[in-house]
Amino acid sequence: MRYIFALWAAPMALFWGWFYLSLNDMNFGYVMLSRQLHDFVFQLYGQMLGIDPATIPGMVAKACVFDGFLLMALWAFRRRREIAGWIKQRWAGPVPFERMRGATEAGPKLPAE
Repeated sequence: MRYIFALWAAPMALFWGWFYLSLNDMNFGYVMLSRQLHDFVFQLYGQMLGIDPATIPGMVAKACVFDGFLLMALWAFRRRREIAGWIKQRWAGPVPFERMRGATEAGPKLPAE
């Protein structure tokens, strides 16, 4: 499962890193990170899709969030027995006496009292 997360997260990190750097024209001498290439790429995608280029980053962000939820649902489905056991443990029975006594006792007396 960790490989699936890595194969999902690596392209997202690369894309959003490129997007942030090129949007703010932090190119460090690389043409690939320039604002001109950024505008050209989104203009090209906008023409291919027939939509306004300014809407593409929002669409990509929504797709990333959806993919993230899909991966989390897949992970939760695979771990459903462990998650159900954890929930049952948290909601089952009363708190042990030792734990309750430690939380409710007054604590040490201070010398000034």
